[in-house]
Amino acid sequence: MTTLKKETNGDGATPFTVTELPAVANPSAETPSEIFANIAYHARYTPHFSPLKFDPEQAFYASAESVRDLLIQRWNETYVHFHKTNPKQTYYLSMEYLQGRALTNAIGNLDIAQGYADALNQFGHQLEEIVEQEKDAALGNGGLGRLASCFLDSMATLNLPAWGYGLRYRYGLFKQRISKEGQEEVAEDWLEKFSPWEIVRHDVTFPIRFFGHVEVSPNGLRKWVGGEVLQALAYDVPIPGYKTKNTISLRLWEAKATADDFNLFQFNDGQYESAAQLHSKAQQICAVLYPGDATENGKILRLKQQFFLCSASLQDIILRFKDRREGVGALQWSEFPSKVAVQLNDTHPTLAIPELMRLLMDDEGLGWDEAWDVTTKTVAYTNHTVLPEALEKWSQALLAKLLPRHLEIIEEIDKRFMALIRSTRSDMEGKLSSMRILDSSNPQKPVVRMANLCVVSSHTVNGVAQLHSDILKSELFVDYVSIWPTKFQNKTNGITPRRWLRFCSPELSNIITKWLKTDEWITNLDLLCGLRQFADDEGLHAEWASAKMANKRRLAQYVLQVTGVSIDPNSLFDIQVKRIHEYKRQLLNILGAVYRYKKLKEMNIEERKKVTPRTIMIGGKAFATYTNAKRIVKLVNDVGAMVNNDPEISNYLKVVFIPNYNVSVAEKLIPGSELSQHISTAGMEASGTSNMKFSLNGCLIIGTLDGANVEIREEIGEENFFLFGARADEVPRLRKEREAGQFKPDPRFEEAKQFIRSGAFGSYDYNPLLDSLEGNSGYGRGDYFLVGQDFPSYMDAQARVDEAYKDQRRWLKMSIMSTAGSGKFSSDRTISQYAKEIWNIKACPVP
Repeated sequence: MTTLKKETNGDGATPFTVTELPAVANPSAETPSEIFANIAYHARYTPHFSPLKFDPEQAFYASAESVRDLLIQRWNETYVHFHKTNPKQTYYLSMEYLQGRALTNAIGNLDIAQGYADALNQFGHQLEEIVEQEKDAALGNGGLGRLASCFLDSMATLNLPAWGYGLRYRYGLFKQRISKEGQEEVAEDWLEKFSPWEIVRHDVTFPIRFFGHVEVSPNGLRKWVGGEVLQALAYDVPIPGYKTKNTISLRLWEAKATADDFNLFQFNDGQYESAAQLHSKAQQICAVLYPGDATENGKILRLKQQFFLCSASLQDIILRFKDRREGVGALQWSEFPSKVAVQLNDTHPTLAIPELMRLLMDDEGLGWDEAWDVTTKTVAYTNHTVLPEALEKWSQALLAKLLPRHLEIIEEIDKRFMALIRSTRSDMEGKLSSMRILDSSNPQKPVVRMANLCVVSSHTVNGVAQLHSDILKSELFVDYVSIWPTKFQNKTNGITPRRWLRFCSPELSNIITKWLKTDEWITNLDLLCGLRQFADDEGLHAEWASAKMANKRRLAQYVLQVTGVSIDPNSLFDIQVKRIHEYKRQLLNILGAVYRYKKLKEMNIEERKKVTPRTIMIGGKAFATYTNAKRIVKLVNDVGAMVNNDPEISNYLKVVFIPNYNVSVAEKLIPGSELSQHISTAGMEASGTSNMKFSLNGCLIIGTLDGANVEIREEIGEENFFLFGARADEVPRLRKEREAGQFKPDPRFEEAKQFIRSGAFGSYDYNPLLDSLEGNSGYGRGDYFLVGQDFPSYMDAQARVDEAYKDQRRWLKMSIMSTAGSGKFSSDRTISQYAKEIWNIKACPVP
């Protein structure tokens, strides 16, 4: 049991139990003594544990609830202020949010971190220890969800009237465990006890229908009836802005069935499963993020999730619009787009389009033209990928079964779109088969193209990096651009400087503030360019190196704790962390490591002494059914097991797989990194945002001209970026040449593959994985992602990295220039552009 001291003068004051704490409720607590009393109040009067101890876990929950008091107070003030002033508001719909831990972020944004550190000291606890008790909210997977969370932080910080909508997944995607077999998936346990941040809103519930049929009344009105009806219940997570009163909300929906849906007669008859059938179906909807969709049931569940998010959110938005209109005269639906902006984060919330049409026509009585005018002026769409498998296509038969009214509406949108093209652009008729929303090119499996539905129905479509947006306009959506040239925009992604520098690397942040003589860079990241004038200053170099070393030591401790591998903070820390996918080319990274290991084995002791020691860390989750991605995880671990236990080599090379990569892990890895790998095949990564986080923390990038790498390189200077690989405009030609048998592999590439095939890293059969890099074409072959093509250029760039690292003065200058050039990549800048150029909303600060 942790000892609580009545005093902090170290004289061994008598320990006391929770029931003896001087507990005083103070929701506005800001001084250490007020915070201490408020934490004690929650430990005693909001109890979740027995009262005889106050261990770190209890201290975390009591602290979180103490912070939540202030957040609720500010959330209420913000909500009332928005209600009174009635500004236009943005509603951000996303299937994913990767929030990360909330305690550090909340007390940092509220500017009370020191108060909480001091108060917890009085309990005999360290803030750092308490923070570690919090589990990451399992509401997302990768960059898409983290971006959404950065955006919410910026919306609040910029005082914008905006809210996020998502689903409250009980078990998340999965928690990753690494065993001898490779990756294993187990359910996330973030809600096993409870989340102290969420506020359940029992007064905010909406009915959500599935299945059923469409009834047509004698006057021609259509109504969706029957089927099964579940309830969407709202949970609000408060999102505080940085040093502002505004606190907005991430509203998460949970699916529920009611007591009326429980069949007492069947239960008493012993038919327990049948009695609670609807309750069971409700639990399935928010159980897991991206449930496997190889089966018909899996597809139905995914579509249910998407519709559940869209319908609940739109019913909430419409109700809010009506509430604000009360007492202002007759309801004018034409005013809806001047009060409401809906942003679709990728194609997952596409069903918001037909659902808004249905609600306006069937429930509110609008005609098609009026409803269409409202919908198209309200909804905007962000595209996040050019990968064909990620541009969702849903079976028309499945939609007809699950959402019969919505398929009717989609068919009508498609019909009217074709009529528009035929009447206004007869020259485009030949393109209609690829442009239309309904795709019946395979009569056995007709589908709905969700991206096409978004483009046709949204007032604005944006990509997320300049290169990506250019590809959308010149390739993916080129035909639509000729019809609606002003519909397409670029909004280069950004990250919040609060979580991704100020809070995760306080040492570096303090140095930046000292040299810039202001901390205003935290909300005006462009000020970082002021560091350029000190880039050669030896005083800054010494402080910078010291901060980086502190972060590297912290990371080395963490790696030892979670993997058992001891790594040397004096080696070059080289990190690639992101979702495991063939286009992100973790395989290129590990093949490079294999080649490096083989060459080290061939050297004599004197030759090895000249080598730059390197620690390669790779982390990320492979989707449970993505076989090749899981093979890559297995290979990284097998290579690590051999290399790290080789006494000849372990001083010069370590290869570590970081398990269960998430936001909290990133907050340790990114500040401690010196080189990061963003090596996707050019033209495949829409943007990336981890590249921005690494650059901001003074980490150098080795990468291709892909996604936001292009803009990062422009901003930080070409000489501070290790570039390699084919360009996006060369990729189609290189693939064609490969198919024609014209590719000549580099001997180093062949050597690395052969070394793996020799069984050097164990008995696992890696032939299927390596076969994907072989042949000139064919399913699972032909090296579609050009690993072999880029391998020699990659190895040459890595040799340049080794040389640069030997000159620490040069490396430190490059590191400083990297941070100094990161100003553009603030999510504050991105969100300001969305607000002005897409949503047309303005700041609405709480007075």
